[in-house]
Amino acid sequence: MDLVVKKFSSEYISKTPRKLKLVDIYLGYVLLTGIIQFAYCCLVGTFPFNSFLSGFISTVCCFVLGVCVRLQANPQNKAVFAGISPERGFADFIFAHVILHLVVMNFIG
Repeated sequence: MDLVVKKFSSEYISKTPRKLKLVDIYLGYVLLTGIIQFAYCCLVGTFPFNSFLSGFISTVCCFVLGVCVRLQANPQNKAVFAGISPERGFADFIFAHVILHLVVMNFIG
């Protein structure tokens, strides 16, 4: 098991571009935020339920959008996303985040 982890980490460090590593850090942050929100909900409760629901759905949507931008920015997926440049994928990511957060702010009240 230790050999598998070492091989995975060494290949990840050597072969993954820096942009994808930054997106992976963002995805880890969003995942950790969702876990903390869910644990807080289990421990304390969901008194302002709309606030919890909008926050948790926001983290899930941010994670999904981050995975989409990672797929589009990955050089190995150029054949799948032939007509979309990485810059266009990032612009779509930003636009979708703006719309998402406007909806979340509207749902909170």
